[in-house]
Amino acid sequence: TEETVDFAGSEIQVAEQTEGEQTIVTDVTLVVEQVMPCVVSIFSTYVVEDSFFGYYDYEAEGGGSGIIIAENESELLIVTNNHVVEDSTEMTVQFIDDSVAEARVKGTDSDMDLAVIAVDMDDLDPSTKKQIRVAVLGDSDALKVGEPAIAIGNALGYGQSVTTGVISAVNRSYTDEDGPLYGTNIDDYDPDEVKYLIQTDAAINPGNSGGAL
Repeated sequence: TEETVDFAGSEIQVAEQTEGEQTIVTDVTLVVEQVMPCVVSIFSTYVVEDSFFGYYDYEAEGGGSGIIIAENESELLIVTNNHVVEDSTEMTVQFIDDSVAEARVKGTDSDMDLAVIAVDMDDLDPSTKKQIRVAVLGDSDALKVGEPAIAIGNALGYGQSVTTGVISAVNRSYTDEDGPLYGTNIDDYDPDEVKYLIQTDAAINPGNSGGAL
């Protein structure tokens, strides 16, 4: 039942009580069991140019995460961040069963920091195919501030891990040139330079890039 309280002569409606299960995130195992098979670890090799001791190139390794979003007759398609695979010369994907397969870039959008990579279906063992899943993507326009958030990704390159938090804000304005738009009129920026992001307090570490939220 709704309650009211008399405050300075005005009746102010009191918020209704909510069930404890709706407000406290204590057990996310069911969600993780469904989503973890959709998430992969990505390891890439790329060439670094160094001029500190003269001009020379050397190979370095990087890591990130990805989400299985589709499959066709010949390929498994995975979405990740563009900066995870950008300039990579070799790339491998590790699945939930720890099996590894070579991957290649299918397409990128550097402005949106998105990339799609592909793994040949013939490179996957039948047992791996049984364990992985294609993700069902959510609708970011339907997000509400305060909803629980679960981040899954290859944190620090150690393999898949899980952190939890809430949706702290939606449509946070950001530009690569000057960082977040603290106290700045967004109309002063080129619309193509502004990104609108989901903010969460779930712990995000290097290697989580491209992972599932």
